[in-house]
Amino acid sequence: MILGILMLLFVVYQLWGTGIFTARAQEHLKSDFRRQIQQEQNAARKPTPTRRSGGPTTTTTTIPFTRRVAPLSTPPDGDVEGGITIPAIGISFYYVEGTSRDDLKKGPGHYPGTPLPGTRGNAGIAGHRTTYLHPFGDLDKLKPGDDIIIHTLAGTIFDYKVTLSPFSVYPNEVWVVANTPDPELTLTACTPKGSAAQRIVVKAKLAAKTSAPPTVTPERPAASGSGKGRTSEASLAQGLSGQQRSLTPSILWGIIVAIVGLAWWWSYRRWRLPRTLLLGVVPFVVVLFPFYVYLERALPAGY
Repeated sequence: MILGILMLLFVVYQLWGTGIFTARAQEHLKSDFRRQIQQEQNAARKPTPTRRSGGPTTTTTTIPFTRRVAPLSTPPDGDVEGGITIPAIGISFYYVEGTSRDDLKKGPGHYPGTPLPGTRGNAGIAGHRTTYLHPFGDLDKLKPGDDIIIHTLAGTIFDYKVTLSPFSVYPNEVWVVANTPDPELTLTACTPKGSAAQRIVVKAKLAAKTSAPPTVTPERPAASGSGKGRTSEASLAQGLSGQQRSLTPSILWGIIVAIVGLAWWWSYRRWRLPRTLLLGVVPFVVVLFPFYVYLERALPAGY
């Protein structure tokens, strides 16, 4: 019964507890995004001299329009790259560069090796469906014509329209993120919910009438450790395998949980008082939480 309860609590942690980390990460990404946007706008402000009739020359400052065309650059892995809003399913998240397990804990992640959203080519973004605030939990509800709005660090807004009903592929079907001559966007997530057996795919194209025009795809900095050819079967499955470095801490914390649990059980056996039972909850939960954190990281499939 105790093992069953602990397993159920672990499921609860996966479904809702993991969202704590994503919520905190999103707040940091929000601050970084706004700060960089402000820096971009300050750099783009250009004093324009104007002369009043019969008066001295004055200077006015113009603020760039948010749909203006501006160069896009690729940030390092794990850093904020932009915002994604899908009104039809009520989501608005900041997305990062990279699709590693650590990257996707922060929010949706842009596939390295694919063009950036807002540039020519097929940009790919992945996200979780059941854990870490499940940003792409309702991708299956999207319909052709629905909007996917991308906000970039250059202060530009790109409007993509869904072109196909969501469909499923296997992780090795990498053609879904193959490059295209036209500006497109591909969203992927695990499917069915609670399983990493397949990927649900949403395809969208840039809407020329309601969006800024696409820009040229920039070169990805070599220092980031990812080259153009990184899109592969491994990139589609990345983030789904367990972290080996989390295995040892999960075992150590598991031992600590067992020791604290046995001490709690022994204390209650010796002093059968309600307060003994209640007081033991606090230290047990304190050590149980980090055990769940490392165990979740060590197990495959973050969904």
